[in-house]
Amino acid sequence: MRTFVEELRGALGASKVVVDPAIVSLYSREPTGLSSEAIAVVFPENAGDVSRILSLAYKHGVPVYPQGSTTDLSGGALPEGGVVVSFERMNRVLGVSILDSTVDVEAGVRLGDLNIELSRYKYMFPVDPGSVSIATVGGAINAGAGGLRGAKYGTMRDWVLGLTMVIPDERGSIVRVGCRTTKCRQGYDLVRLIVGSEGTLAIVTDATLKITPLPEATVVSLAFFPTLEGFYEAYKVIKSSGVQPLMMEFMDSETVELARQTVDVGFKAEGNMFLVAVDCNVEAVERIKGWLRKVMVESGATSVYTAMSMEEAEEMKLIALRRNLFAAQIAMTAKLYPGRSVVVHPEDIAVPPSRLLEAIRAIRGVSDEMGLKVSIGGHVGDGNIHPAVGYPLDDERARRKVYEWYREIAKIALKLGGTVSAEHGIGIIKKELLQMELEQVGGVKALELMRSIKRIFDPKNILNPGKVV
Repeated sequence: MRTFVEELRGALGASKVVVDPAIVSLYSREPTGLSSEAIAVVFPENAGDVSRILSLAYKHGVPVYPQGSTTDLSGGALPEGGVVVSFERMNRVLGVSILDSTVDVEAGVRLGDLNIELSRYKYMFPVDPGSVSIATVGGAINAGAGGLRGAKYGTMRDWVLGLTMVIPDERGSIVRVGCRTTKCRQGYDLVRLIVGSEGTLAIVTDATLKITPLPEATVVSLAFFPTLEGFYEAYKVIKSSGVQPLMMEFMDSETVELARQTVDVGFKAEGNMFLVAVDCNVEAVERIKGWLRKVMVESGATSVYTAMSMEEAEEMKLIALRRNLFAAQIAMTAKLYPGRSVVVHPEDIAVPPSRLLEAIRAIRGVSDEMGLKVSIGGHVGDGNIHPAVGYPLDDERARRKVYEWYREIAKIALKLGGTVSAEHGIGIIKKELLQMELEQVGGVKALELMRSIKRIFDPKNILNPGKVV
């Protein structure tokens, strides 16, 4: 390892290779509370640097763990020895083409910063995870990220046109795949293979992304329902109306209470929360506002708050509760185990929207049966639910119980025709659940194919080893 680190320093320069344990430890943990160890953190500044890193890692057989902002929630960014490759210095927007509706960016660009730049052109990149202010393009590509606007715009796989990636081989080969055009046939779709591969096949250094105009206007409606049935009635009416919402977000009443304790919103927030945003032209704003309010009230909402734009919604803090979901789930666990280090496990299942209410009830039922305090929220526009429980790191019995809960929640998703992982990825936490899902749907052979693909891209198994398959 010492020889490898010295060769890295010689190839890249000492300022790009850090071995200070205090600094390295900062790059060896996830927001859930999971942590591990690495021997060094490397800060490349271009694709050539990444090529040299992978070439040397291949030569010495050293594991390499690509990393953006470490907002992963499934263990996908955790190192186990080896070196972390941080992309925080590769953070340039390389070019914007409004005529082509594309932007070229380095992997370390934060999605929030990208949208600030695109707003100058009245455009946006629509993938909007809860950690959008700090999540990076490379991390979002690796995870196949979704987010709050997923109800309308889908996930990363729908917005990546082309990639520059580096392969872990003797030369650290730099490969460009995909196009700058929406229609592109280059044989097998290697772009989509890389999106969601969690950094196990290649390291992405830059990408060509599709962009879309900012909505002319957006109406945001935040409603609170005393019952789950009332929320679901409003949900069904809106989903069946022919209107395609920009956002459809949910938090159950207990989670609303938790979130209210972590953020001051300045209005009464009580009950099951349903947040809906609909983009439209200016002339339709009043009509959409009235329609949303009518649906919410007739479905039993006890309070409804409305904004006439996203800017107004942010000022009114209508989205603040939902963006605070994970913080609320951390606060819940910390409150249950005061003074102890805790781990929070946010689930990431998705079910068909027609089975959403069944899923929420089943999640709460299983959690109650197991004696676990659960928080439930999610991107319900596409059936994506994020229930969470936690445990103290010093309690092995509690850890085993939470992992048993994790498996039971996955069973609920599969029973209802859903999936065990919607947007957080497989990482290390969901490998067994992936096997379970593929067994249930008759796709076990797919795991063998995935492992074969992994061997072709990464014959020495040095790139984010131990993740996914």
